[in-house]
Amino acid sequence: MITLQNIDFSYEDKKVLNDISLTINKGEKVVLLGSNGSGKSTLLRILAALYFPKKGEYLFHTKKIIKKNIDKDFRKKVGILFQNPESMIFNPTVKDEIAFSLREFDEEGIEEKVLQVSEKFGIAHLLHKNPLELSGGEKQKVVLASILVYEPEILLLDEPTAAMDPRTTGWFVDLMLDIETTVIVATHDLSIAYEVSNRAVVLDEKHTIVYDGDIEKLFGDLEILQKANLIHKHKHRHKKDFMHSHYHLHF
Repeated sequence: MITLQNIDFSYEDKKVLNDISLTINKGEKVVLLGSNGSGKSTLLRILAALYFPKKGEYLFHTKKIIKKNIDKDFRKKVGILFQNPESMIFNPTVKDEIAFSLREFDEEGIEEKVLQVSEKFGIAHLLHKNPLELSGGEKQKVVLASILVYEPEILLLDEPTAAMDPRTTGWFVDLMLDIETTVIVATHDLSIAYEVSNRAVVLDEKHTIVYDGDIEKLFGDLEILQKANLIHKHKHRHKKDFMHSHYHLHF
């Protein structure tokens, strides 16, 4: 479904992705792990064709993705959710926000589709509210609903639980396990990663992939986790005045 071949990307002189090669198959749920600044968000934006690589190729269904061939059909197939939901909200009501993309894609049965997704997401009672007045978790639900309502083939999520409380986070995990859409979740939260996927792709602070495989095996590899700054090693002072080292996982 998706193939990246030797992708490089830089902001002016600062390289943020370094020789990235990756294949995502239809129906997979993949977590993209890395500390802040590792390049996770940039990689998602390349996959959404919001940015274009300085080097390498991006193939979507074997079609090379370049700026001049991005059309409405591609935009409908690929949905992206940013970490800050407010950056994606610009309609006066929740109902209008969810319906907006359907109108953009000339969908039929808009009222019915909006009601269906809002009921599934538990936000039907908010349809006439101003989305900017909602809680962080509710805003994230609204934006996610506005993407999934047009049924994209692939869903790209950038730190989706950052604004969610524990109850909403639990709802999100259940949703990820339930939907059949291909999903890539960028996060530095190991607990969320473990719950939503069996496959992990890890970016280190040199902006390169240092692991791609089973998440259970990853959690047993402290060296990789520490190299990617997903765990840290620190010292703990015991009452008897000696020091020992142990690892702290960011759960």
